Amino acid sequence: MREVDGLRLTFHLAGINNQNFLMRDEQTGTYWQQISGKAISGPLKGRQLTLVHSDELNLGTWKSEEPDGTLLQDAPQYARDYSPKNWDVRMKRAPTVIDYPERGLKGRDLMLGIQAFGASRAFLYEEVKRAKVIEDRVGSEPVLLIVGADNESVRAFRNRVPGAAEPADFYRLEKPSPDALLMDATTGSEWNFRGCAVSGKAKGTCLEPVAMLKDYWFDWRHYNPATTVYGRK
Repeated sequence: MREVDGLRLTFHLAGINNQNFLMRDEQTGTYWQQISGKAISGPLKGRQLTLVHSDELNLGTWKSEEPDGTLLQDAPQYARDYSPKNWDVRMKRAPTVIDYPERGLKGRDLMLGIQAFGASRAFLYEEVKRAKVIEDRVGSEPVLLIVGADNESVRAFRNRVPGAAEPADFYRLEKPSPDALLMDATTGSEWNFRGCAVSGKAKGTCLEPVAMLKDYWFDWRHYNPATTVYGRK
């Protein structure tokens, strides 16, 4: 959210700090770090913007969930200023100013980062896509990462099925669909990509979403120095 103490802020791109966007607000002249939403210089230094939960989804998956949703259209007069369609491919080869060559990871490896429950943990995006379902822990809590039926979109949830004493074991259905992706061994319920049970004993209940950021390894590691990495010591 872009309000602090009732003041609605208007942001502009001000530059790059360690290859992460730096924003400046018009109202106070404070500089804010994109990745953390924290004010790092100026009158509001130390203040924190409130994170609004968001998902990075395949367009088809989003439209299947939100058929009446609207899309932000391109502005034709600024078309030449937009990044090319192969931007991500080109960036994969771009050098980084800072680097952390550890745990067998490269600077431009795409990670799914979770900062919650008193800890930071990163998951290699390609490994998550291959696994389809990952049960793990972040700090004090069990988490569940699931890949959508499009085999690209990923969401994370707190693995606490309402009414169950222990984290559930989830399995991907043999024929997953937007309506049902998983089944849990605890209640025998089927769950969709929104983390909601659509059949079985748990029908009508939903898992708690967990915020997750898709980011390059060098950037995630720089701003989360104590991060752990799934599958790597």
